Amino acid sequence: MFVDYVKIIIKSGDGGNGAKTFRREKYVAAGGPDGGDGGNGGSIYFEVDKDANTLINFKYNKKYKAENGENGSGNRCFGKSGKDLYIKVPKGTVVKDFETGKVITDLSEEGQKELVLKGGKGGKGNVHFVTSTRQVPDFAIDGEKGREIEVILELKSIADVGLVGFPNAGKSTLLSRVTAATPKIADYPFTTIDPNLGVVKTSYGDSFVMADIPGIIEGASEGVGLGIQFLRHIERTRVLLHMVDVSGLNGRKAIDDFNKINNELEKYSEKLINKKQIVVANKIDTMQDEEDCLELEKLAKNKDLEFFRISAVTGEGLVELMNYVSEVVKTIPKEDIFESDERVVYTLEEDKDEFTVEEIAEGEFYVSGPAVERLMGRVNIGDNESFAYLQKMLKKLGIEDALKEKGVCEGDTVKILDWHFEYYN
Repeated sequence: MFVDYVKIIIKSGDGGNGAKTFRREKYVAAGGPDGGDGGNGGSIYFEVDKDANTLINFKYNKKYKAENGENGSGNRCFGKSGKDLYIKVPKGTVVKDFETGKVITDLSEEGQKELVLKGGKGGKGNVHFVTSTRQVPDFAIDGEKGREIEVILELKSIADVGLVGFPNAGKSTLLSRVTAATPKIADYPFTTIDPNLGVVKTSYGDSFVMADIPGIIEGASEGVGLGIQFLRHIERTRVLLHMVDVSGLNGRKAIDDFNKINNELEKYSEKLINKKQIVVANKIDTMQDEEDCLELEKLAKNKDLEFFRISAVTGEGLVELMNYVSEVVKTIPKEDIFESDERVVYTLEEDKDEFTVEEIAEGEFYVSGPAVERLMGRVNIGDNESFAYLQKMLKKLGIEDALKEKGVCEGDTVKILDWHFEYYN
């Protein structure tokens, strides 16, 4: 089964908690703090697998989680960091944030490996909190929680040349004649239900990759049939071979087929209609009306498009066509790896200082944001020393100043997550 679109959940590992321990030595009633740090949580990477060509494995396994870091322990022993998780995908896979639709990463190169979710940092042991006035800190910091997001994996075939045209235009036959690919061929619509790729080797010794894109019909850009899934696979190609059946046996005019396919390309993406396009009149061995082919040739020349007549069945014109395509491919650079200028990589540090303070009622304020949420998740509110550390960190983040700017007064209520505090200056 060929699968080119799936939705999965990925989660980086939690950081291990710091330890709150003290030395225990013979004849020493109360040794100093020796709590070690927690290990970092495992990160999540996506990696190109050269042997994969479908996303079928993700259809049945929907959740992927990196390993958590281990907790710290006494004698200043650090917890072991969690193992990173490497998720292998086929070349040509685009990873997108399901919520925003932004491209996280685009895996289009052999051996490419990209960090997507960074694991949570390990918490600090109590050995870090010794000061001149606090010799026996009775608290430690918990590790950061990993981040969980829902992503879309979208496979777009990597080919230099894409074959487009109506079903039964002869694309599969052409691919089978000029490459070692063996697509299923028959005289009925949608014989090709998956993209097929093959390597063309020309008489000059050059080579390029060509993809047989399943038949496009009217309404494909709106999702009629499997249109959008089909169109996705020609976005990466450098050249389009637009194959048109000029036999006249299908009861349609060649020029109408040509215009309908281009209309769907344009509606799906302006980038597609602006790609280099070569018009290929196929099935000239069974052509019923020469005038029909001449009209198509005239239209192609008016649009400044190269025009070739071939018979994929008999092989007539194939050598000349493939040699020309090979030369054109050399002149067109490959697509940039990333589809947008704004590549997203999720880390726990990127928004560490972000917070908002709002007055939700008279004398009542609400503090929210990633920074405070992570901080609240790492301290023990019920412990006096931990609470003192929390106050220090809230002040360091600038939250106290932000509350004063909003007009907080002594005795007012400050809500952070599910906690309510009475404000004292």
